[in-house]
Amino acid sequence: MQFTAVLTPAEEGGFVALNPETGTVSQGESVEEALANLREATALYVEEFPVSASGHPFVTTFTLDAAHA
Repeated sequence: MQFTAVLTPAEEGGFVALNPETGTVSQGESVEEALANLREATALYVEEFPVSASGHPFVTTFTLDAAHA
């Protein structure tokens, strides 16, 4: 089964990794470590709460002007 990973830099260093299909979150010092930790967290989640294949989320970006930031 293929899942989506969204990685963002963590304030304290490293990366935070999110899987939007399940809501699982993990972190790591490198992209590779964050993905490995997310893979493990997601596998544990799916063991407990099976996920049906409903397609991948649509991921995009948007910008707020300075007045809204």
